[in-house]
Amino acid sequence: MNLLRAASTISLLTLASRITGLIREQMVAGLFGANAMTDAFLVAFRIPNLLRRLFAEGAFSQAFVPLLAGTRATEGDEATHRLVDAVATVLLWALAATSVIGIVGAPALVWLLGSGLSPKAFDASVAMTRFMFPYIGFMSLVALSAGILNTWRRFVVPAASPVLLNLSMIGMGWALAGPLERAGHPPIYAMAAGVMLGGVLQLAVQWPALARIGMRPRMRWTWRGLRESRAHPGVGRMLLAMGPALLGVGVSQLSLMINTQISSHLAEGATSWLNYADRLMEFPIGLLGVALSAVLTPQLSAAQASGESERYSRLLDWGLRMVLLLALPCAVALLVFAEPLTAVLYHRGKFLASDVAHTAQSVMGWGVGLMGLIAVKVLAPGFYARQDTGTPARIAVAVLVLTQGFNLVFVPWIGVAGLALSIGLGALVNASWLLWGLKKLGSYRPEPGWAGFALRVALGCLAMGLLQWQLAERLDWIGLGRHEIQRAFVMAASLAASAAVYFAVLLAAGLRPRALGRPG
Repeated sequence: MNLLRAASTISLLTLASRITGLIREQMVAGLFGANAMTDAFLVAFRIPNLLRRLFAEGAFSQAFVPLLAGTRATEGDEATHRLVDAVATVLLWALAATSVIGIVGAPALVWLLGSGLSPKAFDASVAMTRFMFPYIGFMSLVALSAGILNTWRRFVVPAASPVLLNLSMIGMGWALAGPLERAGHPPIYAMAAGVMLGGVLQLAVQWPALARIGMRPRMRWTWRGLRESRAHPGVGRMLLAMGPALLGVGVSQLSLMINTQISSHLAEGATSWLNYADRLMEFPIGLLGVALSAVLTPQLSAAQASGESERYSRLLDWGLRMVLLLALPCAVALLVFAEPLTAVLYHRGKFLASDVAHTAQSVMGWGVGLMGLIAVKVLAPGFYARQDTGTPARIAVAVLVLTQGFNLVFVPWIGVAGLALSIGLGALVNASWLLWGLKKLGSYRPEPGWAGFALRVALGCLAMGLLQWQLAERLDWIGLGRHEIQRAFVMAASLAASAAVYFAVLLAAGLRPRALGRPG
């Protein structure tokens, strides 16, 4: 299987998701700006989103996908279907209970993430949290479906479905913001409606895809069905693996909670600045990290289950080369070209030049740690494939403590940008520690040629970075806002020239793309 082609397919579909996500953020910036009510929505949205990353895309996926791939490789499709049915039933009951608890406990949850919100913004955040909380249920079932489809190498639907969330939020924002405001309600409530619609639509498109491969879960709605599903040995193994994974993912989400809490006390709009910067950082993580993780996790799990240690090591080596080749130039762009990117994407309507400056500083903070944030998406699955979720969890706990130490140093010095910088530095430590652990175990043995490969990539990044530095210094990206279309074309030409320079240097230095298609 050509992994580069599979990862490219996912990246292209994720590109559509990230582009629509940026359009969504552009709309929010233009319609609502960066203020107390946008902070209220972001706190409310972060609660179900945090639980989605914690339980759905986080600990659940890390425990479920390796178990699923291993079961299919050793026991066949029929046994795998029984496992899916049992897991889906237990998940359904857990989600129903979580949603009820979340709706009742919404005020406490909002206080935990945003106690610095004004009273009016706090009340609005509680209302939106209650409305959006069932979103976690839809997205957990989407994560279950995506894990199955990726294991069957059906990458298209899982990678494309996040577009529906962005389109739903864009549609609801434009359609409902005006009527809500005229009716005396906060117009930001339109975004909460878009979130719920997006959750429903994402699950709706994945269910038929599961039916086509004969793996649609048969969930049992009775108490007896729950007991019998819980007794399935695979469910017990998954829950056992979820414990350490939950700790590991929970640590990173706790870090986000702390950052949200701190930002709510820094300044009105600070949570929004951090969020807008986060969207720029998530763009390369979605294109590269998510794609590589989706392709590699089932492949690593199958190689481990079959005892193919050489293939396992070659898969990791290939993934790390892709991180260096594709993530390093993105990190350079976030560091050198942060203000032009922020200005072109957000500077319009209620989003002011001062907002651009604050957001760009946070973008640069993310740029420092982007390599670590993406590398973790390749290295952590190396442990999960061995059904070792404990080691990444212990590392994550240590990194959380370290990150808060960074916050004590950087937040008083550079404000909200210090929050992004602290997480980025922590991610670099996390990735380095995971890499050291895999090499110590003997699971990863670097293939020959790394020094020459790294030198070629460094030369390409240097040439690209110099070009972007000149473009950032010589053009007035804020002033160009008077001519929106012209500014957009200048940005498109700048990015195209940057990519052309980078890949031209790589080719001139002797790098051959065809050699990167297959590991080993």
